[in-house]
Amino acid sequence: MNKRILVISVQSGTGSLGRALTEQYIQGLQASKQLIEVIYLDQLAFDPVLREAYRHSQTLEADLQRAQQLLVWAEHITLVYPVWWGSVPAVLKGFIDRVFLPKFAFQYQSGKAFPQPLLTGKTAQLIVTMDTPIWYFKWIYQAPAIRHIKNNTLEFCGIKPVRVYTIGPIISASLIQRQRWLAQAYALGKKA
Repeated sequence: MNKRILVISVQSGTGSLGRALTEQYIQGLQASKQLIEVIYLDQLAFDPVLREAYRHSQTLEADLQRAQQLLVWAEHITLVYPVWWGSVPAVLKGFIDRVFLPKFAFQYQSGKAFPQPLLTGKTAQLIVTMDTPIWYFKWIYQAPAIRHIKNNTLEFCGIKPVRVYTIGPIISASLIQRQRWLAQAYALGKKA
């Protein structure tokens, strides 16, 4: 059965590992005949700053309106992003701030400590690259760039389960290791 899959990738630049991983993942999806939509965040035209917090609504640019439509359409969401300075790239944070809004991704509830999640019934996959050794990122840094997206964003909005594939350290990786990572991205797409 075909699944509706939205792939959101931070980097579209040729030569980037993030782009290559995204392409391999998509090829895996195509091999398993999934329905696919792709967003490259660095190609969107939007203000990444949530100017009024949640006090006043901020008009969504056309690219963000389309992103919300695709998030509703998708049964599975895959995010491909690097860890920069222990966190997510600014464009991803800005995208989340502007798109995952109250009344779209979650709804505040009077008298309750936690909002109602509005994006339930969806699953997710994170493909995360880093220069830091994975064990160090997990045990010493406590994986903030993963916890932020997995727990504090996707699961908070009802998207579960969220699987994580971490890749690193990329700075010292051999060509053979990079080829293994690309093959794994393809395999993840094929079994999505």
